[in-house]
Amino acid sequence: MAGGLFELRKDDITGWWVAVVVDREFERERFKVRARPLGQTVETCPNCREPEGDGVRVRVLKPHAFTVAGSEHDGRTSAADREAPEPGLGLVGDIGSWQTIVAPPGHHGTLADESPAIVVEMLARARDAIAQACAAEETDYLQVVQNWGTQAGARTDHLCFDFYDLPQIPHRVGEELGGAARYLIGKGVCPFCRLVRDEVAGRDRLVFEDAASVCFAPYASRSPFELWVVPRHHAADFGRATDEQLTSAAETLQKVLRLLAVLDGPPYNLVLHTAPLRQRVDETYHWHWEIHPRLRDIAGLELGTGLPVNPVSPEEAVEELLGEARAGVLAAHETAGIPVGGRSWDAFPRGDGR
Repeated sequence: MAGGLFELRKDDITGWWVAVVVDREFERERFKVRARPLGQTVETCPNCREPEGDGVRVRVLKPHAFTVAGSEHDGRTSAADREAPEPGLGLVGDIGSWQTIVAPPGHHGTLADESPAIVVEMLARARDAIAQACAAEETDYLQVVQNWGTQAGARTDHLCFDFYDLPQIPHRVGEELGGAARYLIGKGVCPFCRLVRDEVAGRDRLVFEDAASVCFAPYASRSPFELWVVPRHHAADFGRATDEQLTSAAETLQKVLRLLAVLDGPPYNLVLHTAPLRQRVDETYHWHWEIHPRLRDIAGLELGTGLPVNPVSPEEAVEELLGEARAGVLAAHETAGIPVGGRSWDAFPRGDGR
């Protein structure tokens, strides 16, 4: 690794750069941050009471969550000419929604410690929400997230996945869509498929693999201990994920999140990147989950330049995480110390034939 303060690394998909700090020895205590709960009980937690029921449920938090106002100039133009506003400009009405997939009442534990059946069901609800939003053809993107710990923006202790039905494609996803298409045209292969192949072969940043999913720390990680969970089978739309893929994704997410115990159970954001609702990108895109532990504050260099600064290289992060695996947290690969799932593709349970 280079000897300068920063090593500038480029994301092959988006073309964005990251500055990785390479001249400091890793100090685990500096990055041990325990997720802070709100201290809710079953009696005080709205997600335990609404909606009624004992299983996994979907709660509508805001039926119309977004008002498209455009720029300040657009808003003034629209306000002055309400009778005939220009298409696409100004106030165009309320659209989209904010909903949450909640675990059964009283389930205030972590995703890593939840029962596998409930995690699979929650992912299935997310899949169905994407499929329904796609069929409705009213919005452009459905964003699924899990926030854990108040430092990561969580406003509940209840295990849940929020999803936002958005009237636009998020900038990050848009950059991935364009970059992946350019990569496919230039190199003839999906960049996410190549990442899976290269990370499994190289193993320096590989965290977990089974027959259906691979988890690794990306080369140009934007934050310390950032991890991606990518399916081996090429697929752009999580809304069409098979039951086998859901089972594998659930198992992989749970096992990888357990490894974060080395950081004292940190707050994190778990986000799904999937295909837009009204674009066919089957050949060029690849759905995946991203895990971003919230371990530090943003400094001035990042605010001033937009250049992410990562104080822990992904290689160091994986070494720390797999140290726990080698100590017996998870079964380890015989040669490389990589936790493996122990299942072949055919061993994943079949459901409704998806």
